[in-house]
Amino acid sequence: MTTELTALFDYFEKDKGMSREKVIEAVERALLSAAKKRLGPLREMRVSIDPIKGDMRVFTKPLVVETVTNKWEQLPVEVAQKLKAGVVPGDEVEIDVTPRDFGRIAAQTAKQAMMQSLRQAEKEMMYDEFKDRAGEIVSGVVRRFEKSDVLIDLGKFEGLMPSKERVQTEDYNIGDRVRAYVVAVENGVRGPEIILSRSHPNFVKRLFESEVTEIADHTVQIRAIAREAGYRTKVAVYSADSKVDPVGACVGLKGARVKNIVRELNNEKVDIIRWSDNPKEFVKEALKPAIIAEAKITVDEDNKRVTVRVNEEELSKAIGRRGQNARLTSRLMGWDVQVERDESAHEQFVGKVAREAADMAARLGIAEDIAAKLMEGGLNSIDLLAEVEPADVAGAAGVSEEDGAAIIAKAKEIFEREAAPAQG
Repeated sequence: MTTELTALFDYFEKDKGMSREKVIEAVERALLSAAKKRLGPLREMRVSIDPIKGDMRVFTKPLVVETVTNKWEQLPVEVAQKLKAGVVPGDEVEIDVTPRDFGRIAAQTAKQAMMQSLRQAEKEMMYDEFKDRAGEIVSGVVRRFEKSDVLIDLGKFEGLMPSKERVQTEDYNIGDRVRAYVVAVENGVRGPEIILSRSHPNFVKRLFESEVTEIADHTVQIRAIAREAGYRTKVAVYSADSKVDPVGACVGLKGARVKNIVRELNNEKVDIIRWSDNPKEFVKEALKPAIIAEAKITVDEDNKRVTVRVNEEELSKAIGRRGQNARLTSRLMGWDVQVERDESAHEQFVGKVAREAADMAARLGIAEDIAAKLMEGGLNSIDLLAEVEPADVAGAAGVSEEDGAAIIAKAKEIFEREAAPAQG
């Protein structure tokens, strides 16, 4: 056992890079536990291992007493004096209690302890290596799944991508090579864990930094990111250099740069927006492709609220599918963005129709509601009314044919009267 143990110490020290002292400490702790099971709860028991020779001994330090009342912790004075001359009651005496068959028990225990020590050392190495890499992008291979969590082989270590950090539109298979963002390195109950993410907004930020040199050298800044992973991301960019187009720099020649990023994101839509400190200008850019007049934007700076009124044709674009465009714009700005239908044009039209109906009613001597029905039915002028049949007027206005005929007669009278001067 001595030769085998020293060989194991040498292997773990040279091949695994572990401190010999740490390995011996771990083995001593394990052997102490084994010795207690074998010998019982002796007082101040300890295990000693010679780091060079590998010799193992078990010691205990009982209290010397006249009369023994606890066999695990006490030793009769007459026995103690045979082991060490001059001891008296109240003294402690250390004695070797190594069992004869302890070598056989110790062999397996030592191996298990060293393997446990190795695993712990590897975890500590992982933590030391990755603790400063939070915020970086790493590459690895999908190795296995634990329910909906993904375990990714990063080389010497393994990363965990929890379900909440996955992109729900993506499917992963064992053996797939993936890139992910290091959210954190946590020293938890199960030891250090490298938490990875593909859904984090900063994953997109790091992709832009690696793809766009102007962002890497700080000529262009990413001011804000809002993301719904797998569907759409909005990135607001800015440059203090008036000669640099921040949006163009991110898009790249023929869209090459942003295409690379979109490819990595599995065709997630990416909107690149020019940042502005002016809320009206910024929200107008952020809500594209909807076309919005700046006059239709109301800003409440005290409550950080923006109200945008858009016409019917642009409303669906501004809101986006399931409200996504407006929602991401709100996150991007950090303001409450409300998109509303612009009712002013409709109100103007309704007012015009009402005024024309009132004018027609006055000229024909009929009620305004009947005139409004005629206009809704397409009979919106005296000229048209003079040419139709009573049944047409009755159907449109909801009156009898006799009343319809009377309306037509009045319309003809007005038409002929107004046409007479022109003929003359």
